[in-house]
Amino acid sequence: MKVLVYSTKDFEKDNLKKANGKKHTLTFVPEALDADTAVLAAGYDAISIFSNDDASLVVLETLKDMGVKYITLRSTGYNNVSIKSAKRIGLKVAYAPEYSPNAIAEHTVALVLALNRKLVQADAQVKQYNFSMDNLVGFDLNGKTVGILGTGKIGSILVRIFHAFGCKLMATDLTKNQYLESHYDLKYLPLEEMCKKADIISINVPLTYETHHLFRNSLFKLMKKGTILVNTARGGIVKTEDLISNIKNGHLGGYATDVYENERGIFFQDHSKKGIEDEQLKELISLPHVLLTPHQAFATKEALLRIAQTTISNLDCWEEGRGCKNELGYETFVS
Repeated sequence: MKVLVYSTKDFEKDNLKKANGKKHTLTFVPEALDADTAVLAAGYDAISIFSNDDASLVVLETLKDMGVKYITLRSTGYNNVSIKSAKRIGLKVAYAPEYSPNAIAEHTVALVLALNRKLVQADAQVKQYNFSMDNLVGFDLNGKTVGILGTGKIGSILVRIFHAFGCKLMATDLTKNQYLESHYDLKYLPLEEMCKKADIISINVPLTYETHHLFRNSLFKLMKKGTILVNTARGGIVKTEDLISNIKNGHLGGYATDVYENERGIFFQDHSKKGIEDEQLKELISLPHVLLTPHQAFATKEALLRIAQTTISNLDCWEEGRGCKNELGYETFVS
């Protein structure tokens, strides 16, 4: 089938071409999907989109009018897609589940270590031949209490990694993982109780109506002074305005993140020459106790290959009339 691949990054193309072989006709465009670019899909059977593309109702209706029948996501998260609307108007949507739990978990730990041990600051100082250590003091992870929100694929790996550091482990989830409880001394607590006790808190849940701005002033106030928050899930789970306030007043010890709630139109692009207009993001990244990476946690060679293979597999299933195990219905949720 003819497939238009939106938001194509250079590092994706080779894997997608390799996974595809010559089965489908792929056309790559750098443009993100939105209300204006949806018309580019005219004459295509399917499209492939990324996590920052806009697949809201208006866009989906345009795609349907253009003749598109299928949408395959190159991501696990699908909060950018109106699944109910797609189902109602007859568009089939599939995602790429579980392609990089290790990559994202490892990046989460890297963020914690880099922020705590001030590695970015140290590197900048050394390059200026400043070998002073006055502002480079961190703390041992051993013996610290780590709270993990969400013990799905990524959270479970984090439990194992932080356990190896000698951390005390707590978690919040709708479903308890008995294996983690028995093998890693993990204790499940309500979110509020976990926030009161943790030295480090990792967010590993999808962005939903219930989790939007879950971390805001009311939750920050429960945390111990100096708590580090790390987010490799979705930016919208944290209310940035409240976050900045609690970092500036010294209550939060730091924020390490791979995501930002208003990243669409900013992330995955080079703005080094023209700069950005988002004043909130400017303030966030200017703070000394904030470490932000540009939504790169998923980007390992292994994960990119699995994304490409899953993307093509979804297309194969639809073209061959087979059931697609990754197809989403409005009753489906990401763990």
